[in-house]
Amino acid sequence: MKPAAPGRALLCALLCALGLACCLSCAHGLPRSSGSQEWKKLIMVHHWPATVCKRAEDGCREPPDYWTIHGLWADKADMCNRSWPFKLDEIKDLMPDMKMYWPDVFHPSPNSSYLWKHEWEKHGTCVAQLEALSSERKYFGKALDLYRGLALNSMLQKLGVLPSGGNYYQVSDIKDALAGLYGVAPKIQCLPPEQGEEVQLLGQIELCFTKDLQLRSCAEPGEPAGGAWGAGLARDLEVCKDGPVFYPPPP
Repeated sequence: MKPAAPGRALLCALLCALGLACCLSCAHGLPRSSGSQEWKKLIMVHHWPATVCKRAEDGCREPPDYWTIHGLWADKADMCNRSWPFKLDEIKDLMPDMKMYWPDVFHPSPNSSYLWKHEWEKHGTCVAQLEALSSERKYFGKALDLYRGLALNSMLQKLGVLPSGGNYYQVSDIKDALAGLYGVAPKIQCLPPEQGEEVQLLGQIELCFTKDLQLRSCAEPGEPAGGAWGAGLARDLEVCKDGPVFYPPPP
């Protein structure tokens, strides 16, 4: 991080006296909430490896057979501070859980850090204005806490929504069942069928939080799907269309 200019340093000192979030935003050059950087909700994004691996022409190596973390996002902000780089050392203590629950299915590597770097630089630097997420360590640690607390894998099993080689589900049934359990409406994304395929594939489930980390509904009229990490791959996700959906079993 480059040293702050004298005038900026004085401003930062004044902001620090007002609160930690302001202080961190100033010190790291994080834009205050204004214009395109305003956001209202956090989005906890889970994806189903068996589906998202179909987005890449070469697929994935040994994708997990459970829902994993895609990311924790602000709804209307990204790339908020390019001078706040990802540092793997800051999350060393989280590494076992990161590799288990937040694997990079597209870019396998010894430490799987490609996805984590992307998520921190694009999304973490924006939500860092919140005290609970105000550092790289807090961002990844809290995302893991939310993932464990939501327990999406267990909830789907409880509802009897299981990967199947031949049966289809109705998108509305999955959405309504999850809303009944969590008390809020999720957003569900699918991989559209290609030529020769009969039905869309269940790919991603989003559950949303207020800035106070309380569950809230994701769906808002006219809001775009968003969140297409891996743009440029052979196929991309979109909000599921009403109707049947295939929940593919792991390979």
